[in-house]
Amino acid sequence: MMLNWNEYRQQVLTGVGEIAKLSPDTVRGYGSLGAAGQKKDLLGAKVRELISLAVAVSIRCDGCIAVHTEAAIKQGATREEIAEALGVAVALNAGAALVYSTRVMDAYTAHG
Repeated sequence: MMLNWNEYRQQVLTGVGEIAKLSPDTVRGYGSLGAAGQKKDLLGAKVRELISLAVAVSIRCDGCIAVHTEAAIKQGATREEIAEALGVAVALNAGAALVYSTRVMDAYTAHG
């Protein structure tokens, strides 16, 4: 079954709002982290959102996907630009798995 991303995004935002009531400093701190990149704005909002989507896929965060897909679209990201950013995530994750695989081979060698 496909996820209703619009409903899910709203659920995430509502849930974060509830956490903000219980632990406002935590959510305020998270907001400060997000705002830090906006101060110099060297990359621009659209590129930051494309990076956010690549990271969201890499860490498997559905809430991040829901929120940052909407934000990327609002910043003018096209379907093709999003696909290119996701391609970078796919390639980097494959590369990371390949590089990390050498640790398994090291562990095997150390064992025997």
